[in-house]
Amino acid sequence: MAISRMFQILIVTLLHYFSASILAANPIYNVFSYGAKADGKFDCTKAFEDAWGAACASVSPATIYVPQGRYILGNAYFDGSTCKNNATTIQIDGTLSAPYDYNVIGDSVHWLKFRRVNGVSIRGGTLDGQGANLWACKASGKNCPKGATSLAFLNSDKISIDGLTSINSQKFHIVADGCRDAKLRNIKISAPDESPNTDGIHIGRSSGVSVTNSRIATGDDCVSVSPGTSNLFVENVTCGPGHGISIGSLGWVMDEAGVENVTVKSCVFSGTQNGVRIKTWARPSNGYVRNVHYEDLTMINAENPIIIDQNYCPNNQNCPNQMSGVKISGVTYKDIHGTSATETGLNLECSKAEPCTGITLDKIMLNYKNKTAAVVCGNAVQKMDGVINPLKCLP
Repeated sequence: MAISRMFQILIVTLLHYFSASILAANPIYNVFSYGAKADGKFDCTKAFEDAWGAACASVSPATIYVPQGRYILGNAYFDGSTCKNNATTIQIDGTLSAPYDYNVIGDSVHWLKFRRVNGVSIRGGTLDGQGANLWACKASGKNCPKGATSLAFLNSDKISIDGLTSINSQKFHIVADGCRDAKLRNIKISAPDESPNTDGIHIGRSSGVSVTNSRIATGDDCVSVSPGTSNLFVENVTCGPGHGISIGSLGWVMDEAGVENVTVKSCVFSGTQNGVRIKTWARPSNGYVRNVHYEDLTMINAENPIIIDQNYCPNNQNCPNQMSGVKISGVTYKDIHGTSATETGLNLECSKAEPCTGITLDKIMLNYKNKTAAVVCGNAVQKMDGVINPLKCLP
């Protein structure tokens, strides 16, 4: 009996020792410990920034824990340039809310900003941008703040966002700019279809970004891609309402980075303004779009299921009587099916100065009112079965 008792004490002691060691090696920083209150009233900005500072100072992988409840945050800035570890997880079980008064954030561009971070993972949680009052202000024609992106990662590497919900962002919901190796999955984004400039996920100057298994319903592009983006992979995304998945607008300046190696597959577009779009300004530019692959896309009453628009010049300002210099090449449309809300299912308006080349159409089956949707295009070259021919279009 004595030996058995001693053995039990030894086991308990060892378990306690190893548990303490694990906690020391992987510390958890609860935002409550830094003064946060989950009452939906208290300004928790400093508490969250202090918790970040503590996790950032840890030499071991660390976790910031946000318990259930509603947390009010003003502009919060999380700088990773001095962090001592490259594996910080932010586990959110509650809701982070912008202030009800949109003037608190004002013209700050970003609400929650991560800059120069490495190995940050966000798990779960909801972001509420409280955008409705700002949208109403803009609709009234008053002098209103520009508003802010809800969540931005800038010049950051090895980012992971999984299971996050973003609602009613003032502007863009999620931005990855100047990032490498970012994985966004199981994202849910929601804002009314009339909400202005509320892109779901915006990607610019980034490489190795993937967006998968997500549902995006918003007032602008579900996914938007700007200059300098490469090796982008989008799969199993449901879009609608919204403006579709858009590369552009490109070619605003002469010296502009291009977009290349983009894959969009197994996505659904329901009631969207566009399906898949490439858009460039009608201005001189040495930019380019190349090696883009669209495959297995379902259109459900999308207004413009497939569109290339190289004549973009709103109100004929800043670009009248000019032609786009952006070179579009190597674009494949494969197995795109469903219904168009307009008579034209495929509309390729390429540049006269730089016609589109290497356009491949394979199994495009789009209907409009139980009839095959029209194909309209200009200045495009099609590649089918290894043979290059001018793309046959309706006049």
